[in-house]
Amino acid sequence: MLKYILKKVLGMIPMLLIITFIIYFLLDLTPGDPVSHLMDPESLARLSPEQLNALREAYGLNDGFVIRYFKWLIQLLQGNFGYSSSSGVAVIDIIKDTLPATLELSVAALLISTVLGSILGVIGAIKRGSIGDNVMTVAGMIGVSIPQFFFGMVTILIFALNLEWLPVGGRTAPGLESFIDRIEYLILPATVLGLSLTAGVMRYARTSMLNTMNKEYIKTARSKGIPEWRVNLIHGFRVSLTPVIVLIGFRLPTLIAGSVVIESIFQWPGVGNVFNTAIRSANYNLVMVVALMFVTMVLIASTLVDILTAVLDPRVKLEK
Repeated sequence: MLKYILKKVLGMIPMLLIITFIIYFLLDLTPGDPVSHLMDPESLARLSPEQLNALREAYGLNDGFVIRYFKWLIQLLQGNFGYSSSSGVAVIDIIKDTLPATLELSVAALLISTVLGSILGVIGAIKRGSIGDNVMTVAGMIGVSIPQFFFGMVTILIFALNLEWLPVGGRTAPGLESFIDRIEYLILPATVLGLSLTAGVMRYARTSMLNTMNKEYIKTARSKGIPEWRVNLIHGFRVSLTPVIVLIGFRLPTLIAGSVVIESIFQWPGVGNVFNTAIRSANYNLVMVVALMFVTMVLIASTLVDILTAVLDPRVKLEK
């Protein structure tokens, strides 16, 4: 197993280089540059060509694309993550300030989707072909089809603006710092993000449970007169969780990376919201470091899921 883990870790290096190069290239193709976002158009128009060139030189924008990429890479390898071109704050400090909010939102959404999806999936498998199973299947298809931004705006309109049950957005009110105080701000974004993922978990759990219920040991347990609820929950549900656990392992890093839309809609002060703002302002350093963090988490999750699968299922041989 140690050999396999080492191979996977070393294999991440070229993948990270290729992906960051592509992201840097695509970012370079976007219109404008950090200089054009530092000041308003009128102030920018008053700059002489010499002043504009000096400003671009200070940010290293006069170098070619490849040179700028490798300069960024060398600085990164030296532990220098750079500074935000729009605020001048160190990129690492921005991530430290915003990552906890994103983790809080992602974990809450993951819990909602995992618990709700697993329960509904198991019920659907046990009641296969019933009206309830068909209703949940259709609801799951609708849930997958509805875009997150539309679902988010509808919930804001209903529960925040019309009913005034929950805040419109943000993470907390001034002077309220405890997690208990933040719960009411977390409910809407976590629910929207969690429900959008529930359908996928439900389908995985349902399919896995159906496959498990057809196994010989389940039939043997029934033939021994064991109560049906015990067969379903103890013998069936526990074994059917393996693919769901694998799915959860992939979901957390993708949740963090995919929270950009939800954080923007609900003005949640997380990495996703910062990432969205950085892209619009051509903030190269911040975009690249955040993108690198997202990609690294996904690759690490992939490796951990492979290892966890091998631990849960002895038939999987990592060396092969």
